[in-house]
Amino acid sequence: MADWPEAVFAERSRLVEGVRAYGLIAMMWLRSTMAYRASFVMTAFGNFTATAFDFVAIVLMFAHVDALGGYSLPEIALLYGASGTAFGITDMVMGSMGRLGRRVRDGTLDTLLVRPAPVLAQVAADRFALHRLGRTSQGVLVLGYALVTLDIAWTPLKAAMIPLMLLSGAAIYGAVFVAGAAFQFVAQDASEVQNSFTYGGNTLLQYPPSIFAKDLVRGVTFVVPLAFVNWLPALYVLGREYPLRLPEWVAFLPPAVAALCWVGAGLAWRKGLRAYRSTGN
Repeated sequence: MADWPEAVFAERSRLVEGVRAYGLIAMMWLRSTMAYRASFVMTAFGNFTATAFDFVAIVLMFAHVDALGGYSLPEIALLYGASGTAFGITDMVMGSMGRLGRRVRDGTLDTLLVRPAPVLAQVAADRFALHRLGRTSQGVLVLGYALVTLDIAWTPLKAAMIPLMLLSGAAIYGAVFVAGAAFQFVAQDASEVQNSFTYGGNTLLQYPPSIFAKDLVRGVTFVVPLAFVNWLPALYVLGREYPLRLPEWVAFLPPAVAALCWVGAGLAWRKGLRAYRSTGN
């Protein structure tokens, strides 16, 4: 027990060191990006436009129907905007995690291991892409449209739920990115598996849970808890019942779920990193 405070202090020091290393690497890539500002603006705009087509498809769908799964366009816009904003933040901050499998295969991960900085911070900040802000901006605009259009009986708890949902959702997505990267230590060529849970999960959450089979809804609630990104908190804001008839208080669990996800993702990352064997190049 005497070693417990020292272990906590060491863990905190590693966390601070990781955040500092991430910031330094991200700033390096940011300076590189800003050296070609016209290219950055065009790339960010292209990113914004490409992701906007997803919502345009939903709008066109509502030109032929009045509701989808019992949800109106503004209600789906709330789900879309919340998930898109949370995912956009994570994709900008940790989108490089998907390239870990390539580093494992070609041996370039070895160069990160010999540097005096946490490997996770180096992988996450590698090729920091500020142009992905276009995706986040598009999500924020759709979310703003939903909040302005919807007739919600606002309370302090519902108002607090919006930033809580975005921050917790980004943290949950981040844990999924890390867990997927840890899996690539074993599979080496599993970026598409990771994308199915990250990009695929974002697409899934843009639509109401009522249109999906209950087994799928259970899976993204109790197995891979993506439902806590936006479904549960957003349905609380909308005053709608969740398909699985869970108690109302579970809508306030996203921060706890995000913390548990990060504990699991951190353990998976450490195990994967310790099991890594160099290519020998």
